[in-house]
Amino acid sequence: MSISPDLSTVREAQKLLRNYFGMTPLVKAPSLSRSGAEAYFKIETGLPTGSFKPRGALYALATDLQRRSIDEVTAASTGNHGAAVAFAAKTLGVRATIFLPENPNPVKLRKIAELGARIAQTGAADLAQAFEHAKEYSNRSGVYFLNDATDPHLPAGPGVIGLEILEQLPQVTAVFVPMGDTALIRGIAAAIKILAPHVKIVGVQSERAPSYCLSWRQGRPVPTDTCNTCADGLATRTPDAANVAAIREVVDDVVLVSEERMIDAIRHLSRHEGVLAEPSGAATTAAWLDRATVPGRVVLLVTGENISDDVRHRAGI
Repeated sequence: MSISPDLSTVREAQKLLRNYFGMTPLVKAPSLSRSGAEAYFKIETGLPTGSFKPRGALYALATDLQRRSIDEVTAASTGNHGAAVAFAAKTLGVRATIFLPENPNPVKLRKIAELGARIAQTGAADLAQAFEHAKEYSNRSGVYFLNDATDPHLPAGPGVIGLEILEQLPQVTAVFVPMGDTALIRGIAAAIKILAPHVKIVGVQSERAPSYCLSWRQGRPVPTDTCNTCADGLATRTPDAANVAAIREVVDDVVLVSEERMIDAIRHLSRHEGVLAEPSGAATTAAWLDRATVPGRVVLLVTGENISDDVRHRAGI
């Protein structure tokens, strides 16, 4: 199975997800529009758990439940994917265990716990060791390791965002997408490039976690030693080769943003647009504030609102 969904699969995901939540808003961003370019936000923060992640987790778990018996679903996560898997498991009546790195975002940790999932913290500073623990634990009958980076079903869920954007703003010329493990951008780009191949897809990564940006540029997986960024949703350092190949087919550009610019973007969104975003959710705005310019009508994804108190303090909101 391809790691990028085809259009029929994205439409299947759209039909299934309508049973759980509606279309998310797309609104004009007056403070970010400039000569020759109108900026819009696609705001995913109103979904259950406060991020776009339930789209993929629900669709992937529901799809696998149709095909086999699952006693427990597991995930390795910095937070938002873990909360989404916990939500999907509770919604569909399956036990969940979420493996987290050391010192996870407390807002995301609390949401996972409130959704009834068992939490396993691994004592490692980033996601790589949590992934290994989850993979080892899941090597038993009846356990489904829902890996955000490589699950073949998951990208169709966020791919629905692409369909919604084209319906809400048919004249769109570019979409800026935060890029962590690439499931989000692979799903969105797969849908948009089939229906509107002229639309430019721009990935945004943190300067401190640039593995997929470097890989996209060089055409091969380029791991990094660390991914120490305030944008935990973008904190990847071991790119998957198949994902690299996929994004090189559908992503037109990738830009890097600094920690300081993401904090600036959080502040700007809060003060000028009334939008709450965590660092990864504000990354596309950070890129736009850095004068990344595409003419026409440009959509900036706001993907999550689960901001820690520490980041709130840094942004002064």
